[in-house]
Amino acid sequence: FGIVDSDTLNWDSSLVSDREDKAPDELDVLIRGLICGIREYFSRTGFKLAILGLSGGIDSALVAALAVQALGSKNVLGIAMPSQFSSAHSLADAELLARNLAIPFEVRPIKFLHSTASREIGEARGGLGEIAQENLQARMRGMILMTLANHYNALVLTTGNKSEIA
Repeated sequence: FGIVDSDTLNWDSSLVSDREDKAPDELDVLIRGLICGIREYFSRTGFKLAILGLSGGIDSALVAALAVQALGSKNVLGIAMPSQFSSAHSLADAELLARNLAIPFEVRPIKFLHSTASREIGEARGGLGEIAQENLQARMRGMILMTLANHYNALVLTTGNKSEIA
């Protein structure tokens, strides 16, 4: 799922079994439930646009693909927020994902914001430790997504991080 091909995005035909002779498996039910849940929540709250951070990884790719199925590609905005720690490969994967899903895509670098905040917050303590810097980066991305959601009258869809969960 790191790169989602629009030809395989149709959950109904390629990832979800529609055969009447077979009960849907657990994954089929989960996918349908997630798509329905996203669609219903947006409908109930009156929002039309979803915003999410695209990292080029599996977590954001899956959430983006589900959002496109629920809301349509024109209603999902992907934001890449590369930092000094991001690889060129991850940005390229995020851009390819957006192109394959046919969603609008923006790049909002956080390198300058992160270095400024890290310096200002850690100044009195001789700098921030590695974990504090990584968490600062994640929190800045969340702040940017929430700010853009307010600006565009949208809702943020968050992604997990399988590496952190593991």
